[in-house]
Amino acid sequence: MRPIGVFLARGGGLLGTSVWKSGASIALALALVALSGGLAFAEGPDPTGAEAIKAKPELAVNFAWTLVAGFLVFFMQLGFALLGSGLIRSKNTVNYLTKSFLDFCMCALAFWAFGFALMFGGATGGDGSVLSSGLEAGNFLVGFSGFFLTGAAYDVSTVQLWFFQVVFAATAATIVAGMMAERTKITAYLAYSFLVSALIYPIYGHWVWGGGWLSTLPFGAGAKDFAGSGVVHAIGGLVGLAGAALVGARIGKYNADGTPNRIPGHNMVYVAAGTLILFFGWFGFNTGSTLAATDLRISVIAVNTFLAGCAGAVAAVYYGLAKTGKADLPLACNGALAGLVGITAPCAYVAPWAAVVIGAIAPFVMLATNWLVERVLRIDDPVGAAGVHAGAGLWGLLAVGIFADGTYGDVAGLIVGQSGQIVAQLISIGTVLVWGLGTGFLLFGLLKATMGLRASREEELAGLDVPEHGTTAYPEGDGLSLAPARS
Repeated sequence: MRPIGVFLARGGGLLGTSVWKSGASIALALALVALSGGLAFAEGPDPTGAEAIKAKPELAVNFAWTLVAGFLVFFMQLGFALLGSGLIRSKNTVNYLTKSFLDFCMCALAFWAFGFALMFGGATGGDGSVLSSGLEAGNFLVGFSGFFLTGAAYDVSTVQLWFFQVVFAATAATIVAGMMAERTKITAYLAYSFLVSALIYPIYGHWVWGGGWLSTLPFGAGAKDFAGSGVVHAIGGLVGLAGAALVGARIGKYNADGTPNRIPGHNMVYVAAGTLILFFGWFGFNTGSTLAATDLRISVIAVNTFLAGCAGAVAAVYYGLAKTGKADLPLACNGALAGLVGITAPCAYVAPWAAVVIGAIAPFVMLATNWLVERVLRIDDPVGAAGVHAGAGLWGLLAVGIFADGTYGDVAGLIVGQSGQIVAQLISIGTVLVWGLGTGFLLFGLLKATMGLRASREEELAGLDVPEHGTTAYPEGDGLSLAPARS
């Protein structure tokens, strides 16, 4: 991207007393922001767009471009839901789908109320002016204007930017679902979804995309992450890694001597379909981050995205063939996704040949990361998201400093003899590691100490679908087809 670039608790069911208490806490927080001056209910400067289109007629095509790209990124939620549910056991399918559906709903409210303002308050455009109406206040650490999209933020340009950004925030939030699948309580997950979108994701995002300190480093062009290898994917993967460590491994994942067991997923159709949907949505993710159809670099970004994903899939499947003699579909799918994550940061700054190299290396970074997580750290990640998102995300940040060729945005890396950019990228990598893991352990540690993270042993063994949702994904096979009608 351009350098502008909880409340649910277990007990008594979803309407239990603890839920009401948690919901009341969030309502109180919203009220405090309003009372402290976070809201200004004056009419925005251009809530209809009439003045904007008069001044810049080309805004119409750029608005349409950015919004359609946002729709594509939102459609990726279906891809995540299918991919993750296919890689886990059938007895937890409804639980996973529920988390995938509700995390973006929680994220939308959190990002509307708090996250967007913290992320983009004080951000400026390329000419040094305020990025958009209502985003005037902020500093190098955090923004503090644009809460609730009210006052001057009630503006067509600001609202457009909010929509494109909220679907990115939802992507970061949903990564954690797979890493903590099959043993995490739904109420703890919903609380996490709100808090990561309100605080953790936007603050790091401000440092990179909101004019914060990483974007203004005195090395190269400052830290660069065009569409979110670090801001979205590494943050989601690292926070999820902390959560997976604290919730503990699934029953049966590890033997007494610490060696891991393979727990296969249940639906390869979901896995393939989910991956294809994600691949398609990635064109909105990367090309849409220009925020303008009039920026013709979109053609290079689209081709780089496509080539890196294909290279990742091919490299992964041939690695599997060499190792086992089998063409492993989940490995190929995760290899493609690793390639896509890896190209997300450098997609605008590199040539197509470099995109192939970046995409081909990404699955090996993914495999090394997953080996470290599973066998050394002994953290149970059911879908391999640590390697795909955290590992390949960090690789994407590094790749900017290596392969950027200086043809776009004055971002130049080692291949053209410039060393400053890789220094900025390494600082960004260190920062996202500390921030993602540190805040992840803090957040999930607090949730574990308060509402608890893990379902009971009995619920886990039976599967979370019936205990937490009262139904299963495939009721015709489990004797639950006939049940009293709900009143």
